[in-house]
This record gives sequence, C-alpha cells and structure tokens, in this order.
Amino acid sequence: MGTLYLVATPIGNLEDISRRAARVLSEVTRVLAEDTRRTVVLMDHLGLRVPLVSLHEHNEAARTDKALAWLGAGEDLALVSDAGTPLISDPGERLVRV
Repeated sequence: MGTLYLVATPIGNLEDISRRAARVLSEVTRVLAEDTRRTVVLMDHLGLRVPLVSLHEHNEAARTDKALAWLGAGEDLALVSDAGTPLISDPGERLVRV
C-alpha cells in the first residue's frame, strides 16, 4: 500500500514552499492537482518532472477510484491544491476519507 501525502503549496511566492514539501513532490510517483496548469508552474520552479493528474469537482469520483488503485499498487501520491493546504474548500476530501 502506497502513501498519500497532503502537500501545502505557497499561497503567493513560490520560494515559500518548505523543503519537506519539495522533497515529497520529488519522491512521489504522481501528483494529484486541483488545476494542473497552476501546479505545473510550481513543479517547473522546483525543476520536477512528476506526472500531474487533475482532481477537481467534475472528475473527483473517477479520479478517486484511480488514485486508490495506484495506492493499492504501492505508489506514493501527493495531493496539492492551487494554493495553501489541500482540503480547505478543495477537491480531494473523498479520497482522504477513504
């Protein structure tokens, strides 16, 4: 069974990301992102090329099932929001509750 990491992202300045958050993002197999267009900016800033998977209100049910399958296969995943800590008015609650 893999691990799901909830990773807080900077609200403003990309330099505000913690070293631990950057390390986790570099070590996971995939990053589940509310808006991949915004997350790719952060990943580019960090020089990371980890696959991004969209997870938003319109695909949350299907993506949750897929994420559970990845976790069950032993993959480590990160869940990020557009800015700040995931699950504060963001998709992903369904996945975390499981």
